[in-house]
Amino acid sequence: MTDSPKVAAASPSGAFAPLRQPVFAVLWAATVLGNIGSFMRDVASSWLVTDLSANPTAVALIQTAATLPIFLLAIPAGVLSDILDRRRFLIFVQLVLAAVSGTLLVLSHTGELTVEYLIALTFVGGIGAALMGPTWQSIVPELVPRSDLKSAVALNSLGINIARSIGPAAGGLILASFGAAVTYGLDVLSYVFVIAALIWWKRPAAVDTGLSENFFGAFRAGIRYTRASKELHVVLLRAAVFFLFASSVWALLPLVARQMLGGTAGFYGVLLGAVGAGAIGGALLMPRLRKRLDADGMLLLASLLSAAVMGGLVFAPPQWLAVALLLLLGLGWIIALTTLNGVAQSILPNWVRGRGLAVYLTVFNGAMAAGSLGWGLVAQQIGVPYTLVAGAVGLVVAGLIFHRVRLPAGEADLQASNHWPEPLLAEPVAHDRGPVMVQVEYRIRKEDRPAFMEAMRRLSLERRRDGAYAWGVTEHTADAERVMEWFLVESWAEHLRQHQRVSHADADLQNEAVRFHMGPGKPEVHHFLSL
Repeated sequence: MTDSPKVAAASPSGAFAPLRQPVFAVLWAATVLGNIGSFMRDVASSWLVTDLSANPTAVALIQTAATLPIFLLAIPAGVLSDILDRRRFLIFVQLVLAAVSGTLLVLSHTGELTVEYLIALTFVGGIGAALMGPTWQSIVPELVPRSDLKSAVALNSLGINIARSIGPAAGGLILASFGAAVTYGLDVLSYVFVIAALIWWKRPAAVDTGLSENFFGAFRAGIRYTRASKELHVVLLRAAVFFLFASSVWALLPLVARQMLGGTAGFYGVLLGAVGAGAIGGALLMPRLRKRLDADGMLLLASLLSAAVMGGLVFAPPQWLAVALLLLLGLGWIIALTTLNGVAQSILPNWVRGRGLAVYLTVFNGAMAAGSLGWGLVAQQIGVPYTLVAGAVGLVVAGLIFHRVRLPAGEADLQASNHWPEPLLAEPVAHDRGPVMVQVEYRIRKEDRPAFMEAMRRLSLERRRDGAYAWGVTEHTADAERVMEWFLVESWAEHLRQHQRVSHADADLQNEAVRFHMGPGKPEVHHFLSL
């Protein structure tokens, strides 16, 4: 790609087609390097805490400290990713993360590193990850044509797992050979490559339409969309259930490696590397799996594979067999991550993509944080092996039960339709004036009323997703065939944004309701402003 993804829009799509776009390829490679450094830092921190404390709760708190900020801050981060310059925002976050690793370097080199410092700095690093996650995912549609979007999402997952296969193993070996300071220092160096790539990316300046959102308005719009999107609710439910139980193996893996398998820091890194290698193999295998299984089948397969790995680790197998089991865990993990993330991406329109993905990340990391802390407390009472058994059984049972809650297909056309006409104005209206009441008047036959109201029920969700905070349908007391739909929007600017947000799929919903209108021409639309 040159500066615009439209240049290659006609190119045939394939698994590696996004890498033909130079900007995507450079940022993807830089991200892989940055994630390798992050995994090296994480393996060093996870192992060092076992040196500083043998308490399972302290060990699990490292995982909680890494994921809790994402649970707390992902939604505000998603808002920022939708209203700020994403390139500059990402550069700022990378500088914060580099400062965290630099502080860890200094403390470990001077021997001042404690469990409290380690947890606190891991928490700050989690804040950086919370700010970065939605933004990284939101820039993907800017880098590739729409036909390559799903492949780009899959490549991002592949890149993370390439880093997962290299970073932990390298981090464990470097930690064992040269110490924590060198490991953290290499992580600091990795951020140099990421920042350089972001500086090199000449992101086109956004067109100022005069309708830019402020933080709190964008936050409210994101929450309204999330509350009204039934499809997103299904994705969030399935993600929460899976990650709550699957988090048990991640929270306890350092103790499994050290206490049950008798491994060193290097071996722990090899285990994490095996997860990444399994994920790479899974990414190559997934096109074949998708031909046989739908998204629900893929997620059930991921649950069964992850549970089988936990069950196998309970028996404290030989180290070579444990590595093989972790390969299977990587396969199950990438199937779950790619399936859920791909569905989430496919059901979110561009205008709210950052906020919607932030809600998804909030649920994902909230489940991981709560699960990690909970499983750590359980392990402190009943031991690591029995805790793994409980997690495995829960994952299988939940996977079978929630398999009936079908994931959305994600095939709707979410591109803006721009089919709403401009509102008629007697005089210019200030953008901050509101609230605004929009009325749409229909004439509906009595016998069509039930089918019309069912269409309006579906349409009400669209109105709320795109900006309405209240909605209703009324009938005229003197004329039962005269039906009025109304909805409230908080400001005139927000209503104008509604015009830009309505997608082709939304237009189809509106046409379902309009086809029952028996009056001449289209339903009449009125706009009223609060005095």
